[in-house]
Amino acid sequence: MTVPAAPATIGWLAAEFGAPAGVEAGTTTRVGGLSRGSLSSFNLAAHVADEPLAVAGNRSRLRAALELPSEPLWLRQVHGAGVAVHDGRALEPEADAAVSFEPGRVLAVLTADCLPVALASGDGTRLGLAHAGWRGLVAGVLERTVAALGVPGAELVAWLGPAIGAAAFEVGGEVRAAFVAAEPADAVAFRPNERGRWQADLYALARARLARLGVTRVAGGGECTFTDAGRFYSHRRDPRGGRMATLLWRGA
Repeated sequence: MTVPAAPATIGWLAAEFGAPAGVEAGTTTRVGGLSRGSLSSFNLAAHVADEPLAVAGNRSRLRAALELPSEPLWLRQVHGAGVAVHDGRALEPEADAAVSFEPGRVLAVLTADCLPVALASGDGTRLGLAHAGWRGLVAGVLERTVAALGVPGAELVAWLGPAIGAAAFEVGGEVRAAFVAAEPADAVAFRPNERGRWQADLYALARARLARLGVTRVAGGGECTFTDAGRFYSHRRDPRGGRMATLLWRGA
């Protein structure tokens, strides 16, 4: 496989969340890439069983189609709460969130059911992006990202990108217990099902945590990666599938 020189049209869900002028964010869809089989077609993750040239080609298309000011900061995500600072020097730091304070630096997280959360300060100078699956939420990835931004939550706007919806996200009692032990009010985000397990609402859990941090201007949260197989990868639906990328940046 050879990487094409010219970019193709890519699938892109632009974020609409009241961010200041010059701040851009959104999530890719699985449409418009070079990957094959269950990874078809716009997989952006290098850690899945994809051809390296396909991933490189997809990332090249991403940068060209969106006219990105720089290569995104790709993270080695571990479902934790580590936050990297994009200083233009680190290469694939181990973290599940990143912040930037300079224009032209592109943040990125990879997801396929977990929740991407974009944060921007009112003046657009401070940006944060988190990979917030249930483990990351319990570990405090949103709290640590907001702390790393260094501004009060009330001064931030947030966007919740595509994630698995509550109707599709069945979890065991241990997951519910982990949330409720830390915050009893989070119990409202879980509904019992007929199998004796729970349907968990990642969007509600993230909104509740953001609200406790003072972040009340929150948009997004209306997608389901599991049920929308035409647009999104879903690890729960197909563990052999790829990953979408959520990006956040301020123009140089």
